[in-house]
Amino acid sequence: MIEPPGIEPTIQIDPTFDYYKDRSAESVAMELELAGYRNVRYFVTDETRVKGRLVSALRERGMSVWAMVLGNGSYTTGHLPADWKEWQMTLLRPVQDGYFRFTPFSHRYVTWKKSACAELVRRYPFTGFEVAEPYFPEWNGLSSGVYGDVGPYARAAFKRFSGGEMPEFRYSASPSYYKKDRARYLLWIEFRVQAVNGFLHELINGPGGVRDARPDIAIATWSLAVDAGREPVDAVREYQGIDAAEMIRLVRPDLHVLQTHWPDWMRAKLPPDYVKRYDPFIRQIRASHRNIPIGVQTDIGSLRPMRRSRDWLKRFASAAEQSGCRMWTAYEYSIDLPMYTEPPVPLLARRLDRERLLLAFSKRVDAASALEPGHYRLAGAGIGAEVQPVPLALDACSVDGHVVVLSSASWPAQAFELDISGVRDTPERWLLKGKRANVTPAGTRISVPAAE
Repeated sequence: MIEPPGIEPTIQIDPTFDYYKDRSAESVAMELELAGYRNVRYFVTDETRVKGRLVSALRERGMSVWAMVLGNGSYTTGHLPADWKEWQMTLLRPVQDGYFRFTPFSHRYVTWKKSACAELVRRYPFTGFEVAEPYFPEWNGLSSGVYGDVGPYARAAFKRFSGGEMPEFRYSASPSYYKKDRARYLLWIEFRVQAVNGFLHELINGPGGVRDARPDIAIATWSLAVDAGREPVDAVREYQGIDAAEMIRLVRPDLHVLQTHWPDWMRAKLPPDYVKRYDPFIRQIRASHRNIPIGVQTDIGSLRPMRRSRDWLKRFASAAEQSGCRMWTAYEYSIDLPMYTEPPVPLLARRLDRERLLLAFSKRVDAASALEPGHYRLAGAGIGAEVQPVPLALDACSVDGHVVVLSSASWPAQAFELDISGVRDTPERWLLKGKRANVTPAGTRISVPAAE
């Protein structure tokens, strides 16, 4: 197990990644369980296309499964109503980055999102629900131009909120320029905070929302944390409309998660104990919510230079526990450094019957190499026997993700060791391409129990 005592490890998965395709849901669930996880966060990129069999397979193993949706937009639009373009935020500078940002000031968007989330938890047996990234863009957005919403929906909503016009952000000569009219700008900051929290409240607690659909489901709220300056809590409130304490008060979640912001997770040399720098965010929450469990999320490999090792993740988990966190999670299971550097090794050998033997590897294996009979040999007639491995007479083989089933009429009835080598992993299915395959090293052995 990779976690220190007292803190729960959870992991995020995105089943749209190639790593999870063309294999059974059962093999994915088993791989995650063998990796030490009992709690999985399923990243739902499209509420209408969920792998329900995977959710069920995880639940059948006694695992908790959270549905994690995005709050402020979508990477795809094929599942959205015809008028989805009208939901989009207006930014100070147009951005074409493949992400479609939707405004919480659009009644149509909020109505659609609430209905989609309610149907999601009604249809699939998730144990928890959470909305990541419900905030406005963006960190340092006023200088980069990636700042919103400043469109007609926001303008009209602010007028209803304050009775006046929204601040001016483009023209510094204007008397309502945000740096000149401080009172107006402070109202604007509060207005954005209330918009983010009101959006979450409506999705989760509103009529026809998530709690109406599933009163039993656990709820988590998410906010950003960043190591930046002397007043980072005020900074994320100003730039992105985030006030975690107020969010918790309004939504009433069972858990609150601090998401590592991109200025931190993108750092190649981010120290694993960086979470201790998030103490201002934890203190802000604890000042008014003493007992709510707090977790922290990190990224372990979205960019090539910042893929995290097992040791890094272990030390991160330890630091999170020392900071008072009850759980941690990481994005994403299939993209950490060990996926690219460690060979597939067998973790489990189980007899299915007298002739069939199931092997479960530490990661997904290439079918062609795993089906090669010469990669498996009997290590001896008894466990630890000092004899040369002998070839096997295999009648059939099958591969499903990380699972290989070998069929032979000549398995020893007693316990024995199986010698395995030459089985490669699947670089063609990794997020970052161009890496060499890793191969099970010579001399790798696993104990096989006696036949019943």
